[in-house]
Amino acid sequence: MPSPRRNAEGRPLAACAPSSSGSPAHGGGGGRFEFQSLLSSRAPGVDPTCARLRASESPVHRRGSFPLAGAGSSPALPSPLPEEDRMDLNPSFLGIALRSLLAIDLWLSKKLGVCAGESSSWGSVRPLMKLLEISGHGIPWLLGTLYCLSRSDSWAGREVLMNLLFSLLLDLLLVALIKGLVRRRRPAHNQMDMFFTLSVDKYSFPSGHATRAALVSRFILNHLVLAIPLRVLVVLWAFILGLSRVMLGRHNVTDVAFGFFLGYMQYSIVDYCWLSPHSAPVLFVLWNQQ
Repeated sequence: MPSPRRNAEGRPLAACAPSSSGSPAHGGGGGRFEFQSLLSSRAPGVDPTCARLRASESPVHRRGSFPLAGAGSSPALPSPLPEEDRMDLNPSFLGIALRSLLAIDLWLSKKLGVCAGESSSWGSVRPLMKLLEISGHGIPWLLGTLYCLSRSDSWAGREVLMNLLFSLLLDLLLVALIKGLVRRRRPAHNQMDMFFTLSVDKYSFPSGHATRAALVSRFILNHLVLAIPLRVLVVLWAFILGLSRVMLGRHNVTDVAFGFFLGYMQYSIVDYCWLSPHSAPVLFVLWNQQ
């Protein structure tokens, strides 16, 4: 019976033992034995050395290990969240400034609302403020302009009154349009006991009284010859009317401020589109026939 082959040191060579230099197909015989090779080596009739080689040929994924470059495609990354589900952890400077301005506006409006109710600190002045409110309402101005226009007997007077009527109608249209778009609620301390209201009057931005005050005062100062004391009274009336809107709790400070700006710009529109017997002769002819 032939004896098994032995190496130089006298140890027997197994049939599947790797060479000392390492096989290129298996990447060398030296390496750390895996748990799978230990289990396979316990199977009966299997050579432990061959089981270790087979275990080293199959990749074993350890916890926390990364796949090799040629092992396959990388795992799919999680899909990003939609924009509405993301949390804005780094707000812009403009957003912070707007929120700060809104907080200051609400705080200052509440402090200045001293006539919002009868139990307020200036509740005794509330009837006077409500009378001032009627002086800036749109209906008295429209009815008064129509009455003066019907009683006027000069072309110059009719021209001025016709443009004043046009400016008042433009003011009502623009204010109602902006209120319907913005839909800012009136202050919480406001009492809805105004002279006359429409559906859009439940909104606060902008103040229609402030726009009308700025528009009418600029119109009067540019088209009526008044003494200096009367001109000062017109300016004071517009300023106090705007201030009374905040004191009564009807509007916030920014509502009145934007209302003044809008009324000032409305007069510029009226002045640019000035109606005259030369630019709108049909309108004046129809009015004279009435």
